[in-house]
Amino acid sequence: MSLALLNAGLGVHASIPSPPSSSFQIGPLTIHYYALCIIAGIIVATLLTNHRLTQRGAERWVVVDICIIAVPLAIIGARIFHVLTHPGFYFGPGKNTWNPFEPGSVWAIWEGGIAIFGALLGGAIGAWLGCKWTGIRFSAFADALAPGLILAQAFGRFGNWFNHELFGLPTDLPWGLEIESTNSAFPPGLAPGTLFHPTFLYEVIWNTLGAVVLLWLGRKLRLQWGKLFAVYLIWYGAGRMVWESIRIDPSEIYFGLRTNVWAALFGVVLGIVILIVQTRRHPGYEPSPYQRGREPKRAEVESNNPDDFVDLSAPESAELVAETTATSAASRD
Repeated sequence: MSLALLNAGLGVHASIPSPPSSSFQIGPLTIHYYALCIIAGIIVATLLTNHRLTQRGAERWVVVDICIIAVPLAIIGARIFHVLTHPGFYFGPGKNTWNPFEPGSVWAIWEGGIAIFGALLGGAIGAWLGCKWTGIRFSAFADALAPGLILAQAFGRFGNWFNHELFGLPTDLPWGLEIESTNSAFPPGLAPGTLFHPTFLYEVIWNTLGAVVLLWLGRKLRLQWGKLFAVYLIWYGAGRMVWESIRIDPSEIYFGLRTNVWAALFGVVLGIVILIVQTRRHPGYEPSPYQRGREPKRAEVESNNPDDFVDLSAPESAELVAETTATSAASRD
């Protein structure tokens, strides 16, 4: 058997097929795998962040109070960023810009099209508001979130696989991704059966490895004051610049670079700045995951006996004690 024939055979058997469907029906409802991947990522990030914050001394499930604000704003920000950086998809003659009941509208997030950099901006605003509400330090929350966030992004990339989108340049590697030639993003002029770089898989691997690195650094170096989140920005941004540079889906180009490459570069620079500034400002450890004066009152004794009682009231003043004693003495006379 010739080497060319062997390679061709390996390519056919080792290539990655695209899923046959991007959704399924439950009665009248259409459930999109893309949405399920996003939801799974949110759940994993929430559970991991809750565990990490609780270990730092925060109240259990306080992360839910923060996520109530942060998650919706992150999704809104992600969609807005995508729409603004892909205006040709949604605006112009023949485009359905505003009707949510027809395909292709700016509201149709279930069709795909969210941007992590928009999610970071919107989510950061929501997390800051949530931290103000709960009393958690914003830096403590960001550090606790970092490993779960990048792991959630790995889950989300599987949604792109189900949607047959965001693939890379043509390749003859045995792990090339199969994309149907009828796909609107399939480059014209290429033969049907052409394989493409599975950029979704590259990001899944990179992000999962990043979660492991962040967990290790957080335990080994005890990076606090937002410094672990800074490492997240550097790690994710560095990888995203590489994967983004081989993608072939349409994108706005500025000074020769895709929009998301610029955003990833900004993330790397911001991470470096945060790391330097916070290391100089805060060489020690955070005294508490709570803002100063916002620590919750805790019972001094924990017991399963409902008859147990711990008095957490403020101590009585000396004048009140003297007055009470005098009153008691008078009543005995």
